[in-house]
Amino acid sequence: MKKITLILAFIGMITLQSCTVNEDNGNGIDNDTIGEVFEYSNVNFLPNSYTVVLNYPHSIFSSDMVLVYRLSDVFQGEDVWKLLPETYYFNDGTLDYRFDYNFTRFDAEVYLEGYDLGGLSSSVRLNQVFRVVVIPAAFRKNSTADYSDYNKVVKAYNIDESKIIKIQQ
Repeated sequence: MKKITLILAFIGMITLQSCTVNEDNGNGIDNDTIGEVFEYSNVNFLPNSYTVVLNYPHSIFSSDMVLVYRLSDVFQGEDVWKLLPETYYFNDGTLDYRFDYNFTRFDAEVYLEGYDLGGLSSSVRLNQVFRVVVIPAAFRKNSTADYSDYNKVVKAYNIDESKIIKIQQ
């Protein structure tokens, strides 16, 4: 009798070992993974490198996607955010300047490149504001979000703007 009980206990342990717990609600939405936004103000692109490193307040996962937006204007009291890369051309169609970026798990490197960066207006090079949007890989699977529109991205990924982490450069 002891052998049968022992065998049944062993089979029960093996059976329960293969069970998984699904923390999602069954509708394909991952509710325990959230996107987040880091806002960097007073960002200055100085001569020689015209590059700024925006360090995250904590590391992100290597599978996360990072989008960087620049505050380009305020229209009727609303911020206007432009997705990088953001390129400006001379009238003849050649590159004047552009903002672009690279990112790692720890930071985003934003840089200016172009024709005469030293000759750019200080309003383009100094006191810039950027938002780094971190989107977890689980969110991207079935997404049709328009990444060029910051407001649509925030809405699509249910990002609570009251929880934006603000960082002074």
